[in-house]
Amino acid sequence: MPTQLDNARRGEPAIRFDGVDKRFGDNVVLRGLDFTVAKGDRVTLIGPSGSGKTTILRLVMTLEEATGGYIYIDGEPLTHVERGGQRIALKEKHRNEVRKRIGMVFQQFNLFPNMKVIDNIIEAPTHVLGMSKADAVAKARQLLDKVGLADKEDSHPSQLSGGQQQRVAIARALAMDPEILLLDEVTSALDPEIVNDVLNILRDIADTTDITMLIVTHEMQFARDVSNRVLMFDGGRVVEEAEPDVMFKDPKEQRTRDFLSAVLRD
Repeated sequence: MPTQLDNARRGEPAIRFDGVDKRFGDNVVLRGLDFTVAKGDRVTLIGPSGSGKTTILRLVMTLEEATGGYIYIDGEPLTHVERGGQRIALKEKHRNEVRKRIGMVFQQFNLFPNMKVIDNIIEAPTHVLGMSKADAVAKARQLLDKVGLADKEDSHPSQLSGGQQQRVAIARALAMDPEILLLDEVTSALDPEIVNDVLNILRDIADTTDITMLIVTHEMQFARDVSNRVLMFDGGRVVEEAEPDVMFKDPKEQRTRDFLSAVLRD
């Protein structure tokens, strides 16, 4: 039976940034960032390198910590809460609980090189979620089949191509049953001829699940195919946001037009 908290979460966006700042020394990467991602949305962040896109994903994954402001996951504060007019850091136990709802696929795969493929996938479900090894292995095999690597469970990452490693990384993220999936330039380290293999798997996930996706990519066709919203970033702020057809066919801002003209020409 749904609890009061479940009912409250149901009406909240999956992700909400509220006045978020991020600085690295004197370098201001994000300033007063406000935006939301609704449950089930597929939101793609585009923009030039250094505009803050990947930093946003790393903040949601708690790999970086915001300098100011607040981030909420399903209405729950992620790392900080306001109490008595003060910005108070939440305990690591709370952060870990919220983070269980979030999966991330990185540019560089980040697989454990000393572990077999199957062990890479079951590591987090067994140690973080407390899943039995038998159940975790059964699920991992289903996911390997889904990403076309059913015959690679006993291989080590060094025995796989870059595209195969990235497909393992996708399976590993999905093994945690995330409500939110963060995708950070997942094809940028791949050879061009295998990019579509990975993108097609992600398209299938978008078509067949209700996972909320927050995506950083330079693959504009993928952004157009998968997203229901696209946000153009520059200088740590949202320059423009629109549905894909509007963003790619008739952007309103000159900065967006200049960026897309350069990217699509390349």
